[in-house]
Parts: sequence; structure tokens; C-alpha cells
Amino acid sequence: MELDLLPLNLPGIDMTTRPLTIAGPCSAETEEQVMTTATQLASKGIKIFRAGIWKPRTKPGGFEGVGEPGLKWLQRVQKQLGMLVTTEVATAAHVKAALEHGIDILWIGARTVANPFAMQEIADALVGHDVPVLVKNPINPDLELWIGGLQRINGAGIKRLGVIHRGFSSCDRKIYRNLPMWHIPIELRRRIPNLPIICDPSHISGRREIIAPLCQQAMDLNFDGLIIESHCCPDCAWSDAAQQVTPDVLDFILSKLVIRSVGETTESLTELRRLIDECDNNLIEILAKRMRVSREIGQYKKLHDMTVVQTTRYSEILDKRGAQGCMCGMDSMFMKKIFEAIHEESVRQQVEEINK
Repeated sequence: MELDLLPLNLPGIDMTTRPLTIAGPCSAETEEQVMTTATQLASKGIKIFRAGIWKPRTKPGGFEGVGEPGLKWLQRVQKQLGMLVTTEVATAAHVKAALEHGIDILWIGARTVANPFAMQEIADALVGHDVPVLVKNPINPDLELWIGGLQRINGAGIKRLGVIHRGFSSCDRKIYRNLPMWHIPIELRRRIPNLPIICDPSHISGRREIIAPLCQQAMDLNFDGLIIESHCCPDCAWSDAAQQVTPDVLDFILSKLVIRSVGETTESLTELRRLIDECDNNLIEILAKRMRVSREIGQYKKLHDMTVVQTTRYSEILDKRGAQGCMCGMDSMFMKKIFEAIHEESVRQQVEEINK
């Protein structure tokens, strides 16, 4: 995947040191709240301040941001504290207002990225400007849609691009507000290696208690930065109170991060990777054998006029393999996904056999 990219090169920021940290409240609520939070963050060494000016809410009636007057508060943060400032834009009008007020970095939210028409509108508004733009993943786990949004912004001449991984919406209410599904940003990095990836642990977690381990996981996966919601009084926040931390807590989280270098491949790692390749080869051979047996079962079902899918047997396999996986130190849901995929291929091969 080719994008015409330049390094972000943010003024006054050392881009060679991880993590690049962006912090500030979910929403700009009052000028006092913005300045108090920004001052506390600046004292902790944070150089990029974030605050939502326009807040797209799931349901009407909630706080939807202070709007354009809040941009002047961000200008005050720039002038008095020397911080770079960033906010979310969702329309061409937002882009115009943000650029007129000299906002340093723009980001595009998950709901907007899911709408190609909205992305094109924003791209058109960015033509002729040189401003860094960070694109969040769409709300659904669709890598091609995410890449398509990047292509639209890049096509407008924006070369200083990055992405924000904020997780993916799910109807299931589990430990995370938004499922991290780390394999999707990992695949994005494989396709576009020079694209900066910033993790948003606040939106992935939905609650402040698990922000710290998510930050560490992002660093372990070689993400470039973190964007974390921080408020001078989180419990009083007008939006997303549960997922915001104080500047003091943020400083503690960052101080405990272990930053591992990518480094060169050592001989020990080469040997371990050789063992992984050997395991993968064995897995493929075993799967090939399993599919040969599946085709034989397909021949038997054809001979005896049996349907391909036997739901009782399928459920039995999923339950047993999930339990076996747990006994071997693997997650039961992981095992379920593996055997769902194996079963799907088995069914395909049996259908092919029956219809010969």
C-alpha cells in the first residue's frame, strides 16, 4: 500500500523518542477547566494538548461541545504554555474554523471515518493546507475502510499523516468499551510501515482502571504514541468521566512504562523464529490431513444422502476444543475462532465433494 507520506515533524517535539504523548480532556468545557488541565499537564512535561470542541454523541440531548468559542481557549494554551493543540473535526466547517484559529494538529473521529462522503468533504476542505492529520479507525473493524479514509486525506495533499487506534465497537459488553483487536493495526503497519500509529487507551478501555496496561501493551507492540484523556477533575467531567485520569495519574502511568527497542534480530531470536516456522509447517500438514478426512466424510454423506452440517457435532467440537485450549493455557474464545475457521473450510470442501 503506497501513500505519499512525510514525517509528522511536530515543532518542539522529539519524534525519535517513544511514546509521543497527547493528553487533555475529552471535552473543552470551560476556559478555566481547559487552562487548569493544560497547566497541570505542561508541568508534567506534556507538550501536545487535546480537547474536543465539537463532540458527536451517540444520543441527542447530551453535551455536544462548546463549539467554536472553545478554539480561542486552545489558542490561549498555545500562547501561554507553548503547547501544541489538537482537536477533532467532523465537517468542512470544523476544518475551516480550526485552521483559522491555528490549531496545530487535526484528528478525525471513528464515526466520521466510517462515512466516505464525510471523509471526502473533509479532504476537500484540507486542499492547499499543510497540517498534520490523525485518522482514527472506523467504529467497525474494517481495515479497507480505514485505509480508504487515509487515501482520501492523502489525495488532498496532506502528507503528514498518522492514525489513532481506539478499538472497535461491539454489541457485547465485556472488559473493554471498544475491542482492541490488535491484529488490525498490526496489519495496517505491515502494509504501510512508515505510518505513525498512536493508541487511544481511554476509548479502548472505557474506564481509567485499565488504561495503564493498555498503554504498556501498545508500547510492546511498537506503537509510536499515546493519546490519553486527562482532566483536572475527572469525576466532574461533562463527557466520558469514567475513562479520564488526572494529570498526576497520567504522569505516574507514563513513568512506569517499559519502552523496549525494536533492535536487530539476535541469534537467539532467529532460532526461536525458526522453531515458529517449524510449528507453522507442522500445523499446515496437520490441517491438510484433517481436510483429507473431511473430504472422505463428504463422500460418505453423499453416499448416504446426509446433510453436510451436523449442528450437534459442530457444537460438541467447539465446546471440547475450547476446554482443551484452556487446559493448555490458551483463551477459549481464541480456540473457538480457530475451530470456526477450520469448520468453515471443512464444510466448503465437503460441499465441493458432494456436488462433484
